Amino acid sequence: MSSPSNTAAGVTARLPAPPVCSHNEWDPLEEVVVGRLEGATFPSRHPIVTCNVPTWAGRLQGLVAGLPYPRALVEPALEELDRFIVLLRSLGVTVRRPDPVEHRRRHATPDWSSRGFANSCPRDSLLVIGDEIIETPMAWPCRYYEAFSYRALIKDYFRRGARWTAAPKPQLTDDLFDDDYRIPRAGGPVRYLTTEFEPVFDAADFVRAGRDLFAQRSNVTNRMGIEWLRRHLGPGHRIHEIESRCRTPMHIDTTFLPLAPGKVLVNPEYVDVDRLPAVLDGWDVLIAPEPDPLPDRLLKITSLCGKWLSMNVLVVDGHRVIAERHHTGMLRALERWGFDPVPCDLMHYAPFGGSFHCATLDVRRRGALESYFP
Repeated sequence: MSSPSNTAAGVTARLPAPPVCSHNEWDPLEEVVVGRLEGATFPSRHPIVTCNVPTWAGRLQGLVAGLPYPRALVEPALEELDRFIVLLRSLGVTVRRPDPVEHRRRHATPDWSSRGFANSCPRDSLLVIGDEIIETPMAWPCRYYEAFSYRALIKDYFRRGARWTAAPKPQLTDDLFDDDYRIPRAGGPVRYLTTEFEPVFDAADFVRAGRDLFAQRSNVTNRMGIEWLRRHLGPGHRIHEIESRCRTPMHIDTTFLPLAPGKVLVNPEYVDVDRLPAVLDGWDVLIAPEPDPLPDRLLKITSLCGKWLSMNVLVVDGHRVIAERHHTGMLRALERWGFDPVPCDLMHYAPFGGSFHCATLDVRRRGALESYFP
């Protein structure tokens, strides 16, 4: 006679962990997707690319558009990325990678054609909410098919029980872009290149705090995109909009980033703390210190991001926070705020779109869906 099951004997059977489960930015990290640099190509010419950089940088970008990134940029970034992956694994985190892609290949729709960019930042094209992976409707034509490089991973997660959704693929015709757009002057009203022609958003314009998400309107995320996600998630979640004073806003994780229940890191240049959503009353608002100056002139010229990448940290478990070794001011501030900073190098990733938060997609964190606000 076979022995009784654990359940029948009064012992609760342990169910296998769900393949995808991430509700916030701080629960213990168990599995993460880390981007790749192989095949990276300078973004193709388009106003949506150059609107986020100074005029001189836009002219420089136009000269190299569609060409592969040179070894002088790729190799130091690859070395840092490899060490970052070793660090994650040493912390007990499972690391998954997208397929390598030759991004210089041209792709097209009936309305336009473009070369690609890179799959360096999975945080942009994929959004994880609980057990669901959402492919986002990105506004850069050169990133139109970027999520395809993650399809092998997504199909594996789907076969093991995850939910898989794709937001409506945007047309990206001229109607989506404001012909009269100019970067606003300092102190002037914020303007956006994208119109409300159709929903567009990057996942990196959202951060999660359980049943509440925080979003920013940006040059790649319009209000129609925020509303699409709000309706898709339904009444079980709330989306609060953060007002950014950045003249060229793109991605919230250098503006506003929850680090733990009751603690949120904010950029004092981009955020008026007196105008944060009322739901944050009672939370500790941690003011990010001024970033340390970049020591490398080449990085200053080629970075696709602003100086506030010092904020682009990755929380491992609510206490340990991976942060850029160069930004000593941020490391000291994290210690003052009660965190355990884990220094790591990823400064040379900036020409490819980000740092630790951008370069990763947390697929599984150990924790349940909760509400951290009244």
